Amino acid sequence: MTTTAPPVVHHPVHEQHDDHPTIPLARVVRVELRKMFDTRSGFWLMASLVIGGVVATIGTILFAPDDQLTHNMFAAAIGFPMTIVLPIIAILAITGEWSQRTGLTTFTLVPDRRRVLLAKTVSSVVVGVTAMLVALVVGVVGNVVGTAITGTDLVWDLSVAQFGTIVIGSLLCLLTGTMLGMVIRSSAGALVTYFVLTLVLPNLFAILAASQPDFVDVRPWVDAELARSFLFEGPPAGGEQWAQVAATAGIWLVLPAMLGLRGVLRSEVK
Repeated sequence: MTTTAPPVVHHPVHEQHDDHPTIPLARVVRVELRKMFDTRSGFWLMASLVIGGVVATIGTILFAPDDQLTHNMFAAAIGFPMTIVLPIIAILAITGEWSQRTGLTTFTLVPDRRRVLLAKTVSSVVVGVTAMLVALVVGVVGNVVGTAITGTDLVWDLSVAQFGTIVIGSLLCLLTGTMLGMVIRSSAGALVTYFVLTLVLPNLFAILAASQPDFVDVRPWVDAELARSFLFEGPPAGGEQWAQVAATAGIWLVLPAMLGLRGVLRSEVK
């Protein structure tokens, strides 16, 4: 008797496609947020935002003239350390995958590097916006306490529009750190480059403007620090200042970020 083998049934194999990622972006963002806090250095870097705000508030109460103790004064004092710390947070969030050699693990779990970079950028922005809201509250407390100590009248001169421009300016500083992290992919190199861009380059532009009168009109269109200064001093007076902010952001932020993204997508992770 001959036996016939039962027919083999082929079950379809469900393949994973890139357009249907198994790990949602929101989960990747939560992981990146946790990575910012779960180390001792990361925790104290985040804590420095609050500590810097409190120190700036106390310094303003102690050293600022009594007639200048206004909400705007406290907001400006608290905002200064944040424009320094926030870009550092963004740089370390990007470069950690290369400096700490965790990129192989991260990009294996989430092969699409663009999604990882997007999650890192979103998490940095979340931290930045939260820090600025905390700074706003600290400024309110400082204004109330400072005027109570000095016996001066409360002055609430920080408008919603002005706070909005401060947020925009701070986020531009933060995203500059993100851009440098993608371009250089080294914590030390990106940090040094950031301080060169924010401290050395504006002074060179100022010297050039002082020696070349024709450069005075050109400087606001190429000097990112000068263009962004309007955002922290108050709402820009007109469309030209907004155009200068956009032009400098395109030169010093968008174009380098595109090159950095291309480099991240093509670089070898070890």
